[in-house]
Amino acid sequence: MKQKKQKHELSRRQQKGFGIAAIVIAVIAIVLISVFAGIPLVKFASEPEKFRAWIDETGIWGRLAFIGMTILQIIIALLPGEPFELAAGYAFGAVEGTILCILASTLGSVLVFWLVRQYGVRLVEIFFSEEKLRSIKFLKTSSKRDFLFLVIFMIPGTPKDLLCYFAGLTDMPFSLWLMICSLGRIPSIMTSTVGGSALGSQNYTAAIIVFAVTLLVSGLGLLVYDRICKRHAQKESEKDLAPQTREDGREEK
Repeated sequence: MKQKKQKHELSRRQQKGFGIAAIVIAVIAIVLISVFAGIPLVKFASEPEKFRAWIDETGIWGRLAFIGMTILQIIIALLPGEPFELAAGYAFGAVEGTILCILASTLGSVLVFWLVRQYGVRLVEIFFSEEKLRSIKFLKTSSKRDFLFLVIFMIPGTPKDLLCYFAGLTDMPFSLWLMICSLGRIPSIMTSTVGGSALGSQNYTAAIIVFAVTLLVSGLGLLVYDRICKRHAQKESEKDLAPQTREDGREEK
């Protein structure tokens, strides 16, 4: 019985088109964010309470706009996510900012997962090099894949957008991915929104402490992530170099 093929497969031309579209959308998004959020933020920089009052005036539309921008940031992996999380804490406070970020990032991660399942590795290659994909290919075959995905996702500073795209290339069940991408982001989101909230409250001492701790944890997280990748890459290399065994049990020279 033949295996089901993917529904769609991007051609090189389509892949290039998607890449150009992603860059254009990223530029437009940055301009829109600067105009509609950046200018008011600068205007009320010395009076954060007025900026928050302005945000509250936008009501549900301001929240929906933020969720939409965060989803876009995850899909267009060229945009960094931390500024969005900081802005959420600053504008909405630590609690509401965290909730909005978790909701938006979960929706974005699920959408990326679905898109990769539809269009395959060529969609992933628009945003990530083959070298980056090779660095985490062990996640496809490791017996501890699901556990490793969750652990790496929970470490602040790790490339979560890369993991979102890579997850779609595996046979991971959707329900499991939903759990990982929603719970796994909580630690890094909370540190950013709490720091942003402290800035919005003009509690600069608390903000500095939060950012210093976050920087330290993220640095350690990157070291742990790098060590995990290198360890598994070494295992893969040793496996490839191991002498092949013939059917009669003798090693090939």
